[in-house]
Amino acid sequence: MSKITHTVKSHWRQLNIVMRNEYAHIFRDAGVILIMVFAPLIYATIYSLTYGSQVLRNVPIGVVDMNKTDTSRKLIEAIGMGPNTVIAYELDDMIEAERKFYERDIYGIIYIPDNYEKMLLGGQMATVSICLDASYMLMYRQAFQEMVAGINTTGAMVEFQRLIARGANIPQAKAITQPVIYQGHSLFNPYLGYGTFVMPPIIMLIIQQTLLIGIGMIGGTWREQGLYGKLKPKGSKRLSTLPIVTGKALVYASIYAVSSFYLLNVHYRLFHYPMNGNAATIAVFLAMYLFACIFMGIAVSTLFRRRETSLMLMLWSSIPLFLLSGASYPAEAMPRWMVQLASIFPSTHGAPGFVRIQTMGASLAEVLPEIRALGRLIVIYLGLSCIGIHFLVETDLADTIRDNWKKRIASRKTAARSAENAE
Repeated sequence: MSKITHTVKSHWRQLNIVMRNEYAHIFRDAGVILIMVFAPLIYATIYSLTYGSQVLRNVPIGVVDMNKTDTSRKLIEAIGMGPNTVIAYELDDMIEAERKFYERDIYGIIYIPDNYEKMLLGGQMATVSICLDASYMLMYRQAFQEMVAGINTTGAMVEFQRLIARGANIPQAKAITQPVIYQGHSLFNPYLGYGTFVMPPIIMLIIQQTLLIGIGMIGGTWREQGLYGKLKPKGSKRLSTLPIVTGKALVYASIYAVSSFYLLNVHYRLFHYPMNGNAATIAVFLAMYLFACIFMGIAVSTLFRRRETSLMLMLWSSIPLFLLSGASYPAEAMPRWMVQLASIFPSTHGAPGFVRIQTMGASLAEVLPEIRALGRLIVIYLGLSCIGIHFLVETDLADTIRDNWKKRIASRKTAARSAENAE
């Protein structure tokens, strides 16, 4: 038998042993099953149900109408016609409006002065004041857009009636009051839904974080119990590192392939998220992303002496990594050093790449920069995983040899004492 054939067979035996051990430890460990099997499904479902309405509707606002005329009433009706806001209170003065505002009963105030109709009928510019709560950006945006749209519509109608009264015909009046008509088309997210915007990167982060925590828990367990040194097949003089890393990676990839298939097919269809990506493109990109996360998890897990350490280290990092991924705030607006720090995490490249593929329908060539970045991370973390596993294997083997010598010495001492007692 040639040396190459012997090496291949030895690696194959070690790979099988590692995979059997890994599957056994995962499915015998309730904590790991909860994190790696159920947590991705539970988190994705909870977030999707939370953002299920997609668009914020019926933001309550208050109106202080000091004019109390048909003209001011038409303005109030125009503002209340849209779906984003609802006129919750018609208040007598600003003191009462401020009280409702600070009690969080309303998130905006419209103040119509007592000279509103007089200014309009006199051909002068009327002023309407808007007070909005900008501490909650979604509330602010919805209320502001609806209020401004209602005021602009009312202003255009007043100007239109003035022009007609002065003798202009209808086409001329329309051309003057609406010199430019725009048509807006929201690409990839036609309803401007918040869930459609935020869920794809959240799903990618869920995959990464649950993988890191689960792999860290398994690594800590193996470290506590000294299991790395027990993987050596019978008849082998040494234990190779690459079969261990490869076997562990294939086990994690097989589990998350099933979870990812559910999330990106069944879950996406249940919650009506856009599915514009090509299946082959998604599969290739997701494979790169999974292996980058897996090798990072294995590399980091070699640093844990306890299984609980992964929970303490990884849980707090979820929100910072979501922010650093550029999903909630553009990376171009972040400090340069922060962007460079974020590049060491797979989610920084996986989240925007996945959004471009699944939401925008990008091809593999169009996300090539993200794929290259994930490929670099795979190479780097694979090397670090092999180094870390090699150190742990050598340490466990040394500990095993030392323990065996101690047992032999102890047994010899026991035998010697038995012989002395017998004499």
